[in-house]
Amino acid sequence: MGEVFAGRYELIDPIGRGGVGAVWRAWDHRRRRYVAAKVLQQSDAHTLLRFVREQALRIEHPHVLAPASWAADDDKVLFTMDLVSGGSLAHVIGDYGPLPPRFVCTLLDQLLSGLSTVHAEGVVHRDIKPANILMEATGTGRPHLRLSDFGISMRKGEPRLTETNYVVGTPGYFAPEQMMGAEPDFPADLFAVGLVALYLLQGQKPDSRALVEHFASHGTPGAPQGIPEPLWQVLAGLLQPDPQARFRTATGARKALTAAVEMLPEPGVDDEPVEVFDQIGPLPAGFGPAGPLAAPRPPAQPAHAVQPQIEPTGRPLQQDAHLSGQVPVQPSVQQPHTPSPSSMSETGSFHLAPPPQQPPTPEPQAHTQARPQPVQPAAFPPPLPAHTGSPFPAAAPDPSQAPTAAVQHEQALTRAYTAQQPQVPHPAAGVPPHAPQKRPGPPPKVAVPVLLVALICFAVGIWALTQT
Repeated sequence: MGEVFAGRYELIDPIGRGGVGAVWRAWDHRRRRYVAAKVLQQSDAHTLLRFVREQALRIEHPHVLAPASWAADDDKVLFTMDLVSGGSLAHVIGDYGPLPPRFVCTLLDQLLSGLSTVHAEGVVHRDIKPANILMEATGTGRPHLRLSDFGISMRKGEPRLTETNYVVGTPGYFAPEQMMGAEPDFPADLFAVGLVALYLLQGQKPDSRALVEHFASHGTPGAPQGIPEPLWQVLAGLLQPDPQARFRTATGARKALTAAVEMLPEPGVDDEPVEVFDQIGPLPAGFGPAGPLAAPRPPAQPAHAVQPQIEPTGRPLQQDAHLSGQVPVQPSVQQPHTPSPSSMSETGSFHLAPPPQQPPTPEPQAHTQARPQPVQPAAFPPPLPAHTGSPFPAAAPDPSQAPTAAVQHEQALTRAYTAQQPQVPHPAAGVPPHAPQKRPGPPPKVAVPVLLVALICFAVGIWALTQT
């Protein structure tokens, strides 16, 4: 099992890495679903502030992948989002190379739809690139993309977290005004969308600097090879170096794209469909589609099945073997495979067999009969031939019988004592005869001098009182 973060998110395996954190596949124990968790790797104040900005963004749109929740645990923080398993646009280009124009138009329309919602919230993304546009694993069905990674996004009018002479973003997807230090604005995102569209149509990263220089020197160039003219006109409106000549809103660019798609040729019958594969991979061991799998129970379950044991045989040896886990469910297979000695040694059942042969009831009789035996020897030899010989010569066999019953220890003590003092005046008393022998108090040699000293002291005291 993975590490449980903040008591809720169980990190399973890493699925990506960004500039400020690693992305993990995680299990949300509260909502009972898999999510993508972005864990902050750095702990400086600047990175933490960007992290807080990103997790505070809440935009609900089918083509936007914004943070859904966040959690903190000691010095680490994370936020979660929906788990998208189809990889990014870079994975699709790596699988197929240049994509068909109509397929690109579908992706471009979804991207502009999500971006229009982001701009409507007053947020500038500032890092639109193929790696930040994720794909659902839809196979050969209709593609579905999600705009993600709002790590350096900002709302218009908010203070910038970078110095004036620095620009934040990915080289190769900067708008010309960004390189000149202009304030982030919506047209800069649209310029990056145009570069992403060229990347999808040509299968390689476009040279944005050469493209900007060509636009500035020769105006709008002709459509590159493989790009239909109606689609190129839309892309040219996104790639204008002058932000005033560019599309001002994503909604306007999307309307122009819809009109251009109607003039595109229909896809051929022999065209290969584009399939979006699952790029994350299967779940690791211990996890299933419904969440973490239950840990395997220890082999204590067969012990709880004592009641449904093999009752027809009635042999306790087979029941003990069943408890040891060696018995299959079927009783017919169990009997020939379990030897009785091993089962008895495992359960210790042969230690319980000797006690019925030597019941504890005759042992007290030996106590009561051992004392009168020296007084009337003629009455007791016939009924107890074995016990008469056991009191004195059986001192050696007693240790061998000691493990079976604790009463044997008491027998050895009483027999030895009665042998030393056979003339006890109270044979019927059940109390040990050694109790009245001991007299409390000091011996006479000590008691007499002490008593004399006490009398002298008493006499001196009386004499002192009479003198006063």
